[in-house]
Amino acid sequence: MRFNTRLIHAQQPADPLTGAVNTPIYLSSTYRQSAPNRHRGYVYSRSGNPTRAVLESTLADLESGRVGLAFSSGLGAFATLLEMFPSGSRIVAGDDLYGGTWRLFEHHRRQFGVRVEYVDLGRPGAAAAALKEPADLVYAESPTNPLLKLVDLRTVARLGHAAGALVVADNTFATPARQHPIELGADIVLHSTTKFLGGHSDILGGALVARERKVGERLAWLQNAVGAVPSPVDSFLVLRGIHTLGVRMSAHEASARAVAEVVDGHRAVRTVHYPGLRSHPQYVLARRQMSGPGGIVTIDLRGGGAAVRRFLRGLKVFTLAESLGGVESLVDHPASMTHASVPRAEREAHGVTDGVVRLSCGIEDPADLADDVRAALGRV
Repeated sequence: MRFNTRLIHAQQPADPLTGAVNTPIYLSSTYRQSAPNRHRGYVYSRSGNPTRAVLESTLADLESGRVGLAFSSGLGAFATLLEMFPSGSRIVAGDDLYGGTWRLFEHHRRQFGVRVEYVDLGRPGAAAAALKEPADLVYAESPTNPLLKLVDLRTVARLGHAAGALVVADNTFATPARQHPIELGADIVLHSTTKFLGGHSDILGGALVARERKVGERLAWLQNAVGAVPSPVDSFLVLRGIHTLGVRMSAHEASARAVAEVVDGHRAVRTVHYPGLRSHPQYVLARRQMSGPGGIVTIDLRGGGAAVRRFLRGLKVFTLAESLGGVESLVDHPASMTHASVPRAEREAHGVTDGVVRLSCGIEDPADLADDVRAALGRV
């Protein structure tokens, strides 16, 4: 089956009891056993739930993995992943990361003696230098949050494996509709399903998908032990969102392209970050590695924080809020919102200045979004 067909049908059979087309929401927290440890595959909803099981098998199918696991949030998935790496482990991570990811890396570095080195994985030379010595984990976002840098996942996976590391790719921004990290060599894919996969700003969720069953079984043990699992209702809502992922990503991209055309070259804008523009330094990689540039546009306004405040006051359609990937357009100021936990000096060293604004382009009429951004830039 082609991808958009798989979004609706892959690993999602009709309910065997009633024939319900949509997977039912199984709200029971526990399950009857005919004798001690004799059951029908489910014993307690932290360990397994029928609604969640369909979501997990769907995620595995869409990401070309063997084992899919759903979590209560993207950070819940990430925190569970980190449980695989004991004190003394060496982690090589990208230097442009979601603030919550950075916060957990720093917590594990300080509290548990894990070595974390931040590297611009988008530069093959920097990645090769960092991976000359053994490593346990290579962690990459591509595109990154918020500066939309790309990582050559095939090259980084090869370098990481040569160093003895598991290679993990956060695919939240691209989604499996636009990129398949496991097919490019990654061992594990991470998602915040809150974002594009859920797609409606009404749930929290996360996911891990493992290429190999052995790694997936280890993660499944940790999922059960840590317990950061989603509710059956949230599992159902992510499945619902997945059904429309293909058409939504096309609409998100149409919106993002319209906005990118407005901001590209505008006198109020110092830099535009969008992989769909030829001016993006990794435009060629984007064309090779992704089937589309995604729905996020990040800009750096001349005039810093003061310019940002004027810009935000001028927006009428975009809503100032954290998160991204919903049907409605959202605008975020990373330095004071999603990346506020990163110290200013470190933030700015990586390009996340007070003038950076992240635009999550929804599925409204692209012309309305372009007009909204154009008017707001006029106030700057």
